[in-house]
Amino acid sequence: MDRFLIVKNLVKRYRRPGLFGRAAAGVCAVDRVSFAMSRETVFGLVGESGCGKTSLVRSILFLDPPTSGEVWFDGTCLNTLSARRLRDFRKRMQIVFQDPNSALNPKMRIEDSLAEGLVNRGIPAPERNRRIDKLLDMVGIRPTHRRRYPHEFSGGQKQRIVIARALSMEPDFLVLDEPVSNLDVSIQAQIINLLLDLKQDLKLTYLFISHDLNLVAYVSDRIGVMYRGRLVEVASTEEIMRRARHPYTLRLFASMPGRSHVEGADAGPAAGEKKRPDVITGCAYAGDCALADERCRRREPMLREVGEDHRIACFKIEAVVPCDEDARLP
Repeated sequence: MDRFLIVKNLVKRYRRPGLFGRAAAGVCAVDRVSFAMSRETVFGLVGESGCGKTSLVRSILFLDPPTSGEVWFDGTCLNTLSARRLRDFRKRMQIVFQDPNSALNPKMRIEDSLAEGLVNRGIPAPERNRRIDKLLDMVGIRPTHRRRYPHEFSGGQKQRIVIARALSMEPDFLVLDEPVSNLDVSIQAQIINLLLDLKQDLKLTYLFISHDLNLVAYVSDRIGVMYRGRLVEVASTEEIMRRARHPYTLRLFASMPGRSHVEGADAGPAAGEKKRPDVITGCAYAGDCALADERCRRREPMLREVGEDHRIACFKIEAVVPCDEDARLP
């Protein structure tokens, strides 16, 4: 398999200042996350707000460098690159943020926002103008509107412009950080279809982040479920939609419209109902899982293979999965 992006044991820890200059205990936002992506695929990352999804992707892009771990992009370890070489790689790795209103400078015309990256690349003005027109047309914005300001566009149009700005660097890898969560449902479908068309036309690779499991399943080839900074389940989309196994994944399924009853979903209180410690001992989900026992609270379950291209971090998988021929453990 062509491993286009490889993340190995990535950790991101934020230090908090203590009283009188003393160091306080830090918060581990990303805890030893490992996964890989193939070229021209979509890897969906799903989890509740605050689970570390955005911290993970910012570390992958080295916008906020990881505390430890490795990121390999197209055969190159980004940890070993100088600042100058890392800037060159960033042309190939772009991000589309959640809120287009914050992503666009309200005092800059759209054409100037799109031109920033092209100017940094040394592209002459006539070629810049041609590319800006092509980019706007590609995302469904009239090139004649290029001199308008952000407030003159709707939310969906602004997100299209943000996508066009990311594409101006001609990347082959895009991080989509909840790109439609701030948009109306009807507009969400338009933006998602645009992203899928662009992926096909430009041969892009996506890392798609959302808390909406339905949406992630629609766009992704593989899905990783994240909880409190750790990956708890990773599988192909077909496998995880047909036979999800981790108690937390089952709870996410139970929250989906039309799937109010999922076997194994009643495995404890909803996430967030209990006060959680900053330092996790044992399984990250143990405090919210009715199946947890002393082993779960003391020992950390590691991701292990439970099927073809299906990994899960849970000691209690036999208690969650029915023991039939279709779901039997290897």
